[in-house]
Amino acid sequence: FILRGVFFLGEIIYFDNSSTTRPSKKAVEYINNALINNWGNPSSLHTMGIEAEQEINLTRKRISKLINCSDDEIYFTASGTEANNIAIKGSVLSRQKRGKRIITTAIEHPSVLENIEYFESQGFEVIKLKPNSFGIISEEDIKNSINIDTILVSIMLVNNEVGSIEPVKAAAEQIKKIGCPALLHCDAVQAFGKMPIDVKKLGIDLLSASGHKIHASKGVGFLYKKKGVNISVTVHGGGQEKGLRSGTESVPLISGLRGAVEDLGNINENLTRQKDLWLYAKNQILSTGLAEINSPDDALPYILNISVNGYRSETLLHFLNSKNIFVSSGSACAKGHKSHVMKALGLSDNRIDSALRLSFSKENTKNEIDIFCSELISACKILRKA
Repeated sequence: FILRGVFFLGEIIYFDNSSTTRPSKKAVEYINNALINNWGNPSSLHTMGIEAEQEINLTRKRISKLINCSDDEIYFTASGTEANNIAIKGSVLSRQKRGKRIITTAIEHPSVLENIEYFESQGFEVIKLKPNSFGIISEEDIKNSINIDTILVSIMLVNNEVGSIEPVKAAAEQIKKIGCPALLHCDAVQAFGKMPIDVKKLGIDLLSASGHKIHASKGVGFLYKKKGVNISVTVHGGGQEKGLRSGTESVPLISGLRGAVEDLGNINENLTRQKDLWLYAKNQILSTGLAEINSPDDALPYILNISVNGYRSETLLHFLNSKNIFVSSGSACAKGHKSHVMKALGLSDNRIDSALRLSFSKENTKNEIDIFCSELISACKILRKA
């Protein structure tokens, strides 16, 4: 196995699925088919263009069934980050004359926080709700923060570092109760395809998701925008995606997203299996006596964050890397910087500096967990001697 010019003997153990996933069989098959047989421009009026547009619409329909919405409420983007940008900028710009308060959390992805911090620099009032020590935002704090001047609430469904599931519905209920002009945006990049999502039951106006977190390719994502919700257009051009996101759609990558969704299987059955794997991993890691658990007990069981006290996460990461075991020290977007999420949890610097994130997929096994624990013990023994 060759990765970036390095030769590895044997199989790899990949526990970094929250960063990206291996493309599924159908995803690759659908991408290749579109590249070879369906490469027309979906905006063209001839047969090849119409067939390309039909391919896109098939994916729209498949995704809409997964989150319980109409297919014409799905807009394709190049990433979850772009979807977040369109949702947040479009919401604030369309409502800036109706209020000045924006509410988010201190543990959002940078593509949410940096957008909102920009508006804060422009004079908007920004409230960043803080989580408890397990990364969960209080429903009471959410409700108390929303007032009649609120124009946007942006809360992630699942945190990308510790896996905490946030009470998004509480925000929807409060917005409706007080009748403020706020739209509710939800970054569901780590949740889509991994847990049941019903945008109607949650009361979400805008939802962002990404393909490469669920075994599609990088370079494709989507935004759900509730019918009747109007936001300002921030990506201008040829008017694709009903004018919300101009730019020629990538038919192959969108087709691959459909293939990945089809390969997911039953989400509830997957969730049950993952919970079993998550609990096994948690118990096996605790049994080593080396680590503390940073994820809550009711975390989405695709993410398990631990701290190996006394050992820097980067050092452990590189040791495990040498054994063909791939984990992360936090969000891939952090690029080695100290995690703002872990800081917001109020953890000590030592615990933050020794944090590792294990993120699973349906491809992972208990045997891989056993190997990880064994190598973790070996790493600590070697480093202790050193």
